Amino acid sequence: MCSRLGVGMASMSSTLVETVSINYEDFNESFLTCGTCLCTYDGGEHTPKLLPCSHTVCLHCLTRIAASQTRDAGSFRCPICRELITIPRGGVAALPPSFLVNQLLDLMARQRREVIPQCSSHPGRELLFCETCDCVFCRHCADGPHSDTPCDHTVVPFSIALKRMSEILLYRANECLSKLGSAREAVASELRRLEAAASAADEAIDRHFTELKAALDKRHSELKSAAAAAATHKRKLLEEQLKLIDAEKAKVEAECSGLQQQVEVREVSSRAAALGARLGDAAALAEPRENAFLAVDFAHNDAQQRFADALAELGRVRTSTTFPGLCTLQLESACVCGLEMVVVLRTVDYHGEARSTGGDPVTAAATLDDAPLPCTVTDLDSGLYRISMRPWSGGAVSVRVLVFSRGVRDSPLRAQVLPAAAPLRVWGARGSGKEQLNQPVAVARCPKRREIYVLDAGNSRVKVLDDETFAFKTHIVNDGLAGRSCTGIAVTAEGVVVVNWRTKTLTEINSEGVTVRTIRSERLVEPVCVAAHAASRRLAVADNGARTVFVFDTHGNIEREVGNGDLGLVGGLALTEDMLVVADVAVRVYDAEGNLQTTLAPIPKGRGGYGGIAVEHTEEGWHIVCARSVRGRPALVVLEAGGAGRLLAASELADKRPRRVAGLALLPRRRALLADLAGDCLRLHTYW
Repeated sequence: MCSRLGVGMASMSSTLVETVSINYEDFNESFLTCGTCLCTYDGGEHTPKLLPCSHTVCLHCLTRIAASQTRDAGSFRCPICRELITIPRGGVAALPPSFLVNQLLDLMARQRREVIPQCSSHPGRELLFCETCDCVFCRHCADGPHSDTPCDHTVVPFSIALKRMSEILLYRANECLSKLGSAREAVASELRRLEAAASAADEAIDRHFTELKAALDKRHSELKSAAAAAATHKRKLLEEQLKLIDAEKAKVEAECSGLQQQVEVREVSSRAAALGARLGDAAALAEPRENAFLAVDFAHNDAQQRFADALAELGRVRTSTTFPGLCTLQLESACVCGLEMVVVLRTVDYHGEARSTGGDPVTAAATLDDAPLPCTVTDLDSGLYRISMRPWSGGAVSVRVLVFSRGVRDSPLRAQVLPAAAPLRVWGARGSGKEQLNQPVAVARCPKRREIYVLDAGNSRVKVLDDETFAFKTHIVNDGLAGRSCTGIAVTAEGVVVVNWRTKTLTEINSEGVTVRTIRSERLVEPVCVAAHAASRRLAVADNGARTVFVFDTHGNIEREVGNGDLGLVGGLALTEDMLVVADVAVRVYDAEGNLQTTLAPIPKGRGGYGGIAVEHTEEGWHIVCARSVRGRPALVVLEAGGAGRLLAASELADKRPRRVAGLALLPRRRALLADLAGDCLRLHTYW
């Protein structure tokens, strides 16, 4: 059968696959298979013959090789090592058999008889297994694609298939057992943690109620002490009155004791008058000076009811249906160096339903290139948790999140921190149309009117846009905008105010383009920037010719000069009720009186400057948002206005970065709109 199987397999394109294991199949392939024809040795045509070079080749191959020799019929070369072999007198059949291989054949034959399943229809014939058709057969009962015709099916001995299946089954069983063991340990660990949490809850309940009992006992003692003190006070007064009554009674009895023996009328009359006087004193003592009323009132207010209500609401037992293994992490913001990176955790229950409440113990740990990165977890109380961090350098960020000390599905979340921020939007192009700009030198926003004002100097107009959609609204045109020489704009209560460096004029214009007021001053040399405080109608103008900032009052008169001629070329200006911020080669903060309070983020001389600033009031105080350029690399920077002036956020601008930032306005959701003078467009960036 082995001979026929070898010939049959040689004539088919089926693949005979062997397993790699220490068993008889390995021996069959390594020691019991002819290395020339790959047929299994047997006792007939493929009898193993031992060559003088110690290699073993089957008789069939040796006969074919010897017959093919044309030059030297008495010798041939070993097909394995190419050593010249002399043919003995009896031909290749006279070569000695391979004793070792024959011994192994006998051993394997015994094992195969014991373990190899045989065909029931053809006894003694080995069963085969087709992995393609998933069927069992032998060569004598094969038909269809398993006949001697060529096919592409993969056929292996059934014993090998059984062994493979057994190994796969054992592997999967072990894997399943391992996972079940891990699952059991996880559940047991959770049970242990539950017991610990229950014990901690019991201790917390006992501790709080012990404190409540102590408070109740204290109030109990206070009320009893107050009642006892009131009773003691009343008792003291009444007892003193009793003593007075007893003393008077004794005196009267003493006076009356000798009256029957008195014979002197005058003496009797005198005593009678004295007793009459004492009768008046007795009448005064007849009514108790203090009353016996003493009561404890618990109905004078609703304290008891409020106490009962508060007691009913005191404490709560919190549980959660959150299933950490199904919770997901999502990166909410772009990962940019110097900007806040936000990851949102969405919690769900075991059935995958989104949770609508918070309160879960969520912990997070972040690393930047394997170095710890501080992060903060904020419970939004809606089933969502906000995890924020701020990487100050580029690299790989990894965020690991645990709920109940168990990892969520997407943990750890990995992301790459980019070195620079791309714009969220670019608006406008060079031209004079509705959506075109020509030298946009400044930009401002009115939160109340929800409008953006772009000083389109090259077109001598102010373009008005919607602050959310950037949709065009109108153009403001005025004589104060003529000459293509306006360089600054600010929002006022009635519209906008622009500064014209050529005419040295400040012009306030309403939304219809009508002039509200015009301010001129001989002190102005080269006014370039303007800032306004809408509530007080005060204006601040930066003059690069005078190297000074002039502050004008409501009537348009100069009330203060700031800088004393020592300022550099001012690129940005901001004004509040009690603060003036000037940006030249540094950010300088002045108080309402014009006194310099601090100088922030200076740029080395000749290496750049600031191109627009704005201020915003937050829960933490005033923040200064500014655009600056150092060595031609523009960036958005957020500084703390008070205190130490800390750097809070910073992002370099890339991907079509602005060539020259001339103005800046703040939009909702911590976005900044930049006026790109050289690019004739507006660029929207996030700054936090």
